Amino acid sequence: MKEQKNPALVKEEIKNELKNIGLWDVHPRNLFRITWKNEPVKKGGLFDGVNYIEIPSSLSNVNARIIGIVGKWFPTGAHKVGATFGCLVPRLVTGQFDPTIHKAVWPSTGNYCRGGAYTSTLLNCKSIAILPEGMSKERFEFLKKLSSEIIKTPGSESNVKEIFDKCNEMRKKRKDIIIFNQFDEFGNHLWHYSVTGNSIMELYEKIKGENGRIFGIMASSGSSGTLGCGDFLKEKYPWIKIAVGEALQCPTLILNGFGEHRIEGIGDKHIPWIHNVKNTDIVLGIDDEDTIRILRLFNEEKGKEYLEEMGVPLGIVESLELLGISSIGNLIGSIKIAKYFNLKKNDIIFTVFTDSMELYRSRINELREERGIYKKEDAIKDFELLKNIKTDWTIELDYYGRKRIHNLKYYTWVEQQGKNVKELIRQWEDDSYWDEIHKLEDKIDELIVEFNEIVEKV
Repeated sequence: MKEQKNPALVKEEIKNELKNIGLWDVHPRNLFRITWKNEPVKKGGLFDGVNYIEIPSSLSNVNARIIGIVGKWFPTGAHKVGATFGCLVPRLVTGQFDPTIHKAVWPSTGNYCRGGAYTSTLLNCKSIAILPEGMSKERFEFLKKLSSEIIKTPGSESNVKEIFDKCNEMRKKRKDIIIFNQFDEFGNHLWHYSVTGNSIMELYEKIKGENGRIFGIMASSGSSGTLGCGDFLKEKYPWIKIAVGEALQCPTLILNGFGEHRIEGIGDKHIPWIHNVKNTDIVLGIDDEDTIRILRLFNEEKGKEYLEEMGVPLGIVESLELLGISSIGNLIGSIKIAKYFNLKKNDIIFTVFTDSMELYRSRINELREERGIYKKEDAIKDFELLKNIKTDWTIELDYYGRKRIHNLKYYTWVEQQGKNVKELIRQWEDDSYWDEIHKLEDKIDELIVEFNEIVEKV
């Protein structure tokens, strides 16, 4: 992972090869492009600083600086490919995963299984993708090119339990599989702790200016892997707040609830095993209808024209396609935080723009069929919605608020998935639990070096 944190360590001969390789090409050298620091070009790019967008107040209607790091410039167009590297490679270099015997199973609602199929192929491993049948066409089209098998489960974004059920069924029937469940794979957490956390820290130190002060990090619940970066940042800046967003239509953290939602890219109805809830400070409910309306505002021609007319810089308007559906949810969550805490212009909120509209074009066409052609009148209403995002469903967690959420893990992971209740208790009571996971990074890097040396000799 050290080259992914610091691409300056990548060897010159590898950089020379990358100059002739496309960002999404199925080429093993693209393992070195699993980083936030790729040049934002589709082919031949090397490495630069962290890719990010700073949202101006003309768009957010708040004084605080909202800065989103951009996932589009990863291979596959989404940051989840990093998590899949963090899960597969440790098993590979320790011999737990044998590519001559095993297939890697990637259960997900979308980008994780896309990233898993891609990373597996780069490492010459076979893969199986499991995802709900209601996910976007783009996801399935991509997977057809790389996965050995695609298994569709009932439902859509909100149907994570059905994915778990399919995994348990496969465990009983097949001996040739290793399941990489992003919701309980600590490689997911550790990759973001190390790579994403370091990237945000470096970016903050670069752009904070004379009086800038990091207030916190906002990310969606999902698998909770991205939240690992919050653990890293809190070690460096102990005062920060870690905020977690979820769809209001399925308010698991807020109301121990259930339901269905349309914010593609985040799971729900359970608390991921790898979520360090004790480190979480704020939970936010985000209305999926807000994300859908803002999605059109940012991507329909009439919407973009109106934003420019209202003083949003053209460069920002043209960059809004870098925000996919869950990225828009993260933007809304960041705005809610800025308003709730009455943040000032020197306060900085970091968030994650996990993927781009490149992965959701079919959704725009579906919305046109469902709601009609997008007109200026629609843009006016939707921009008004964005300017007046409310602070409702924003909850600051105290000790028992955190413990309530943590205890929900019991029902999914101990009762349903067979985890040890003693480990659940240790996650909460033993402060060394998460530290032990974070300390694995150096050992994994050592094993990767040893593994590569062996492979080069073969």
